[in-house]
Amino acid sequence: MDTIVRNARLLQGSGLVLQDIGIGDGKIVALAPQLHADAPVIDAEGMLVVPGLVETHIHLDKTCILDRCRTEEGTVQEAVRETATAKRGFTAEDIYTRAKRTLERCIMQGTMRMRTHVELDPGIRMMGFDAVEQLARDYAWGMDLEICVFPQEGLTNNPGTEELLIEGLRRGAKVIGAVPYFDTDPRGQIDRIFAIARDHDVDIDMHLDLADSTDGMQIEYVCRKTEEYGWGGRVAVGHATQMSLVEKARFDAIAAQLARAEVAVTILPSTDLYLMGRTHDHAIPRGVVHAEPLRAAGVTCSISTNNVLNPFTPYGDASLIRMANLYANVCHVARLAELAGCLDMITTSSARLMRLEDYGIEEGRPADLVAIDAASPSETIATIAQPLWGMKKGRLSFRRARPELFAP
Repeated sequence: MDTIVRNARLLQGSGLVLQDIGIGDGKIVALAPQLHADAPVIDAEGMLVVPGLVETHIHLDKTCILDRCRTEEGTVQEAVRETATAKRGFTAEDIYTRAKRTLERCIMQGTMRMRTHVELDPGIRMMGFDAVEQLARDYAWGMDLEICVFPQEGLTNNPGTEELLIEGLRRGAKVIGAVPYFDTDPRGQIDRIFAIARDHDVDIDMHLDLADSTDGMQIEYVCRKTEEYGWGGRVAVGHATQMSLVEKARFDAIAAQLARAEVAVTILPSTDLYLMGRTHDHAIPRGVVHAEPLRAAGVTCSISTNNVLNPFTPYGDASLIRMANLYANVCHVARLAELAGCLDMITTSSARLMRLEDYGIEEGRPADLVAIDAASPSETIATIAQPLWGMKKGRLSFRRARPELFAP
């Protein structure tokens, strides 16, 4: 063994146990109440230790541009318009520098797996892809980074975009995205994305149904296309704020359809709270889908960041634990099991969405570990507990000290 992590509080089934974790060659080689070996020791001090957090939906290429954009309306339309204007001044070096800043924050907040959406269109071409691809190589020591290429400004109405998406897939992107609500032909875009995904054998992760009315919802159509193409387990939709506005009977029917089609849902609390409800002067909708009934129906759900410091979300410290706490506040989550479920939606369920077969604290899996200053999953979310250290493939990737009080 190269290292032993002692006194780690691990979630096993529905309970918590204290275990030692033996690490060798970057992998977990032993789990036992007490391990005996001549190896350096890291004492977890009874803290909750979880596998590295998983960010399923973030935009590294357009992070940290708040100082270049106006945020006066707070609408989706303004965010796309302002970002499109800012993109004209992007360079590969600029994208890399900004994305690096946010990626380092993510690492220090315990995130170790990530899917980042990267915009491709005739204006930006492959610039963002090139920068993020280089970033993935440079930070492989702390993050497994997966690229999802997508057409933010339209596909059927934006000639040349499809060819760029295909180039991104040929260059190694594992996922293709979509934004049907910014296309003049929403279902035309959905149809093309499914066809491209099948042709290139890649997963799909769509921005979908981001609006504060129920007009023009596409989620049922996406479920039908998923079943038509046999793409169950390989499709995720992010936002889906319109689902939060439908009556219970339709919500339950959509939940059952999502489960049957095996379409996952990513909830993006900060962005959706900021952008939704702008047209209401009272009874303002929150726009955040309640995951618990979806999970109860068998739908894989994740909670994610989406944007950091840009017109879509002018906030953010890249903490998934804070994002899960925000979701819990908005959706009235209080039961201990449901609070624990919030942690699951930034770890195990997120890993399932991304089809990460080597994820988890088990023998033979990568030693991707995060020690959180809490004793349980529910406490982690309720108190926004801090990750104090992390190991990526058995090597320390970050550490922070606990705050100290100095009484007089």
